[in-house]
Amino acid sequence: MADLRPIEASFVASGPSGVAVRTRLKHLTADDEKVLCLVGAHLGSLASKDLKARCQDGLEHSGKAWAVRKRELTPVSSSRWAGSISKATHDQWALARRCQLAHIQNLQAGIRTIERRLSQPIGQKGTKGAPGGYRSRREWHAKSRRLRVLQDRLATARADREAGVVHVVRGGKCLARTRHHLEAAKLTESAWRGRWEVERWFCQADGESGKRYGNETIRVSPDGEVSIKLPAPLTHLANAPHGRYVLACRVTFAHRGEEWADRVAANRAIAYRIHLDTGRERWYLTASWQIPPSPTLPIEAALAHGVIGVDMNADHLAAWRLDAHGNPMGAPRRFFYDLTGTAPHRDAQVRHALTRLLHWATACGVRAIAVEDLDFAAEKTREKHGRRKRFRQLVSGMPTGKLRARLASMADRTGIAVIAVDPAYTSRWGAQHWQKPLTSTTRNTTRHDAAAVAIGRRAQGHPIRRRTAPPPAHRSDEQGHRTVQARMGVVGREGTRPRVPGPRTRSVGAGRGVNAGNQNAQHRPGRSAEHESWQQDSLPLSL
Repeated sequence: MADLRPIEASFVASGPSGVAVRTRLKHLTADDEKVLCLVGAHLGSLASKDLKARCQDGLEHSGKAWAVRKRELTPVSSSRWAGSISKATHDQWALARRCQLAHIQNLQAGIRTIERRLSQPIGQKGTKGAPGGYRSRREWHAKSRRLRVLQDRLATARADREAGVVHVVRGGKCLARTRHHLEAAKLTESAWRGRWEVERWFCQADGESGKRYGNETIRVSPDGEVSIKLPAPLTHLANAPHGRYVLACRVTFAHRGEEWADRVAANRAIAYRIHLDTGRERWYLTASWQIPPSPTLPIEAALAHGVIGVDMNADHLAAWRLDAHGNPMGAPRRFFYDLTGTAPHRDAQVRHALTRLLHWATACGVRAIAVEDLDFAAEKTREKHGRRKRFRQLVSGMPTGKLRARLASMADRTGIAVIAVDPAYTSRWGAQHWQKPLTSTTRNTTRHDAAAVAIGRRAQGHPIRRRTAPPPAHRSDEQGHRTVQARMGVVGREGTRPRVPGPRTRSVGAGRGVNAGNQNAQHRPGRSAEHESWQQDSLPLSL
């Protein structure tokens, strides 16, 4: 049997540490829109210059250099606008550094795969754990050339990282590349130019605790009045005292509106962002603030009422409820979603599926949901699944990170714990040990349903492998009870039943059993018994 990697321990995921809610700015006048456009364009140009200065500093950046940049921005905006711009610049540079490291790791993974396949004979078949050689001399030659390209890219990326050089595109690299493919994007040059300029605007302000309504720059009163502190060059457009401009519309937050109102009344910090959706031609206001993370429950307390194992797939969530002893209960559930279309549509589909999942968990009385701690960082490389382009697109399209973040945030509001488990071998072992036993004439159990059972059992600490019933000749007490269902720590749990005087069955007399001895305890496929660290109650499996 091939060596299997160790399984990491399951853990309860922490809750969210921040909140963001959005509402629409309705009934804006022409003057309101003009002022918002001027403010966004002016501050956007300042943000671009500040980002350029930060990138030029590279690794030599310090708190003193940050203060110098802020002092240069203050005369052409304001002290608070300068602080928001410089902080956003710092965050963007740090994000670019993390993405640069991820790009280097991806290049290294691709180079290792190509070098391994080039070292094998042409036509060599691969295994489940590693790919084999290339199919033809032509493919071998093409991959050898690609290896040189990747090595050059890796050397360039490493040199940039050592020098502190990052590559950032304000407005987004995807939109910048769209400029060269306007026909495919169904955009005119003027429409693209409008989107590009809007994406480079800057109109966001950090909150301040103790200040009026929690923000001095973009202020929203309890009755929904929105006012903006205009930058110094635009103060002549003010319609309120102290260089402020008050919008004609009033806003309300439908989601978490009470929390927002409490923070505004208490003058607690709230950050705001105003942006224009060019596709809908609508203005939006986003409010965000930090919250203390909810205390994490012990995993034993979260699993006291069972668990729902969830297997994430390209078009649905496969879920199955397990009792406290690891036995599947009822029928599996599937929550479908569609990941095609625009990003807001995909996000809404994921959110709707998670809402239905949490409603079902609440109705069942289960206080824990088990999901795989997926990353797919190594699975997205082009070299690992070179010819399987559709599979690579499928893996890349699965919003694993967004689903985890959404589930943790939504589950925290309902009081349901999210348990992250190691994803190793859950689909394979689930299909091997649970798919067939859970299939009946009225229920067709899929591989994904069986994986959900495996995920739930791993979260509970049970082995994925089902207990194997003894042969027919050994199911009575003739040779002793050979199944293990006692809790961990029970003396003699691996042994036979104690001898009890008197007949125990109609056909077998008492005292006829013999010692079955300890079994080779493993929970991996192909072994004869169960895992050595049992945590299962003294109740029979439902199937």
